Amino acid sequence: MNKQWLLLLVLVVSYFFSYAQRVGSSPEYIKTLTADWKGERSADGRPKVPDAILERLKNISMEEAWGVLRNKGYQNQYEGDWMLIHPDSVMTGRVVTAQYMPSRPDFVKVVQEQGKMEQRAQKGGTNSWPIDVLAPGDIYVADGYGKIVDGTLIGDNLGTSIYSRSGRGVIFYGSVRDVAGLSKIKGFNAWIKGQDPSYIQQMMLTSINAPIRIGRAVVLPGDVVLANKYGTIFIPAALVEELVLTSEVTALRDEFGHQRLREGKYLAGQIDSNWTEEIKKDFLNWLKNYPGKLPMSKQELDHYLKERNY
Repeated sequence: MNKQWLLLLVLVVSYFFSYAQRVGSSPEYIKTLTADWKGERSADGRPKVPDAILERLKNISMEEAWGVLRNKGYQNQYEGDWMLIHPDSVMTGRVVTAQYMPSRPDFVKVVQEQGKMEQRAQKGGTNSWPIDVLAPGDIYVADGYGKIVDGTLIGDNLGTSIYSRSGRGVIFYGSVRDVAGLSKIKGFNAWIKGQDPSYIQQMMLTSINAPIRIGRAVVLPGDVVLANKYGTIFIPAALVEELVLTSEVTALRDEFGHQRLREGKYLAGQIDSNWTEEIKKDFLNWLKNYPGKLPMSKQELDHYLKERNY
């Protein structure tokens, strides 16, 4: 019996160390991190939020998205103060994470050996490894620990590869080089903390698709990001659809309220507080006669309003 327990202990410890030293997180680990997600997943285990939801998310404001997350208890999902290559664009997508640290020779050796076991490219720098796993709709999000000089994670060659694989750009808590070249990649954009003509050195990749920190935000693989000139917000996949619908209804409420204030029908205090039954009925009637196309389906809207009783 003692020998059997000893063998079991050896197997468990061996599995733990084999698992712990991976560069890329296993699908099982990613599924554990994102257990609340009940929908489709990519082959690597990340939640695959539908493209239609990603498209609707583009129209959501930072304040609306942040309000929903805050009410759900998620206080650490926003980061601002970015430099953008194209300031007026909006980007949404599914997160692929990467963690970088200052180089340490013995650790670099472990990462390179493990990367070889995981059949990752052995030519070029390890900063190409996260790019190799990108799929359409993915956004490469990296913690470059704010390093600017000698911390440039990509230039225009890698930028071209990123866009060709994902149709998206990058979010780096760090820097890039070749901004002039990157700006010419149609459709590509970058949220970065700076740019520099130097190339990456004394810096190492430590993990792909593990939890990372981006400034104020905690980011998990498979999160969905909304990025615009006002900042970036990282949304748990299981909350995205609810967040989009709630934010869309909030925007409609605001539109209704602004219109009624311009018309002088209600006082500001009436609109900016809990609505009376009269205002609620007015809002529902306004929705029925909405002149444009609603952002959600009628079924979604009816279900939402029924659940919230207004």
